[in-house]
Amino acid sequence: MRQFDLTPYRRSTIGFDRLFDMLEASARQNGGDNYPPFNLERIAEDHYRITIAVAGFRRDEIEIVAQQNLLTVKGKKDKDGDQSAYLHLGIATRSFERRFELADFIRVEDARLNDGLLTVDLVREVPEALKPQTIAIKTGAPLAAIESSPADETKAA
Repeated sequence: MRQFDLTPYRRSTIGFDRLFDMLEASARQNGGDNYPPFNLERIAEDHYRITIAVAGFRRDEIEIVAQQNLLTVKGKKDKDGDQSAYLHLGIATRSFERRFELADFIRVEDARLNDGLLTVDLVREVPEALKPQTIAIKTGAPLAAIESSPADETKAA
């Protein structure tokens, strides 16, 4: 896989270091192990879904950790509990760790394991203070100037 050199962009931009680091890390990760396979899906405007194929893993063998801007899904198969004598072992049971970089204000809403698929639902919740606001323009008489009295000036001093 061809890797892009982001050095010229790093020199000419300010404040995008995290973005470039994520792109480079993603390029390194995509060239390596693709286990387990997963789907990324946009359900609605601010709702997303990650579906990971975890056939053979039980719920207690999977750990999901969400922290600021990072979602980590780990699977660790308990080899001691299985005493079967397989003639052919074709279902992968190796441990894994998948990391997903999350944008600001993305939180995990739900996680479910069903039919060998782990589904993690994400939602973007932008705080009201950061959402765009429309400012109403009023009409009418101009605001009157506020006059200060000598008593107000002595209180201020």
